[in-house]
Amino acid sequence: MSSVPPVNFTLLLHGGSGRLHPAGTPFPQEADYQRTLAAAAQAGFAVLAGGGSSLAAVETSLRLLEDSPLFNAGRGSVFSHAGLNEMDAALMDGATLQAGAVAGVRTVRNPISAARAVLERSAHVLLTGPGADQFAAEMGLETAPPEWFRTEERWQQLLALQAAEGSPAAPAPPAKYGTVGAVALDQAGHLAAGTSTGGMLNKRYGRVGDSPIIGAGTYANHVCAVSGTGHGEFFIRHAVAHDIAALMEYRGLSVAAAAHRVIHEKVAPAGGRGGVIALDARGHMAMPHSTEGLFWAYVSADGQTGTNVCHMIVE
Repeated sequence: MSSVPPVNFTLLLHGGSGRLHPAGTPFPQEADYQRTLAAAAQAGFAVLAGGGSSLAAVETSLRLLEDSPLFNAGRGSVFSHAGLNEMDAALMDGATLQAGAVAGVRTVRNPISAARAVLERSAHVLLTGPGADQFAAEMGLETAPPEWFRTEERWQQLLALQAAEGSPAAPAPPAKYGTVGAVALDQAGHLAAGTSTGGMLNKRYGRVGDSPIIGAGTYANHVCAVSGTGHGEFFIRHAVAHDIAALMEYRGLSVAAAAHRVIHEKVAPAGGRGGVIALDARGHMAMPHSTEGLFWAYVSADGQTGTNVCHMIVE
């Protein structure tokens, strides 16, 4: 009699990619980043260990990151050109292909929970702007005033960038894509992916990046789950998250090979910088990036754990 091997249920998350601080300078917040990423991964993994769904695990992890001022999501979101915090998020259930997303929200405390509400409690996939905020409030989700999302560090980043506009002598800020995301495989063998972001610093005209676009910055099916971080316009043009899944399903590539091909052989040559975290249905992980670093943490049922916020050699 054959026995089915246990699922290596796993939670993998990222806190963005690029450089967190100027080269050659001290990084006093390194321990805070390490601790917060590890705590978020452990919180999501606890959901999985208790028999919870991958969807719930992803939401749990990302809510914790959204509530931290360290990341460009939720409370730590960057400011738009108009001085507003406008946030995007998406969540996808790989078992059903149900997905929910919000873009340009300003009042919902946890955009990832708003995305889950769209997935489970609406007939739509993507809601935007004031309508998305209204929907979240009607669903009973917690709201927050503008002061909750404002951090002095982000405000000073906006002022510095706007002051430097049009000045060729102005130094470029460190390249940092602070989107947060998570992917999970639960004990039932189901995958899920979620992504949350404050978007691009100094963005204008209601710009929306790849994070809430299903198939671009977020995707999950029965083969893999993917969350991206980087220059969103390129991730949209190349349908990055879905392309990784397609290479695996139709070409038979491993999650590592598929993710590497899309990030390094398609997006990077086109001029797009960033990375992804990807997880397959057997618990295998991939974290390719074309930036100086990718900030991640994971916990898996086989006892493996890891966290990284240091700058790494490009893979």
